[in-house]
Amino acid sequence: QLQASGGGLVQPGGSLRLSCEASGSIFNIIAMAWYRQSPRKQRELVAVDSSGGSTNYADSVKGRFTISRDNAKNTVYLQMNSLRPEDTAVYYCKVVTNVQIYWGQGTLVTVSS
Repeated sequence: QLQASGGGLVQPGGSLRLSCEASGSIFNIIAMAWYRQSPRKQRELVAVDSSGGSTNYADSVKGRFTISRDNAKNTVYLQMNSLRPEDTAVYYCKVVTNVQIYWGQGTLVTVSS
């Protein structure tokens, strides 16, 4: 019900934009977020966009990443600039509604020269 895309291989300093579209069967969305998980680390919150319009970011990505939403398309984006090797991870989108939490399948981002 969540389809994430946009991952790939990019050189340090480069940019990528991730997308995650929620199917039309998902309603009453409270928040949309991106998490990431790299080998031997726990999954961590990268950015969250709440329906009230507020956004929050992990300290490690502030000033480099931007989360945004297109409510008409039920889609959340993550614009990632100035990428670093330590940003390498599988990125997951998460959608929170008033009754359920949904996770996307993950998209791999590799930052390497």
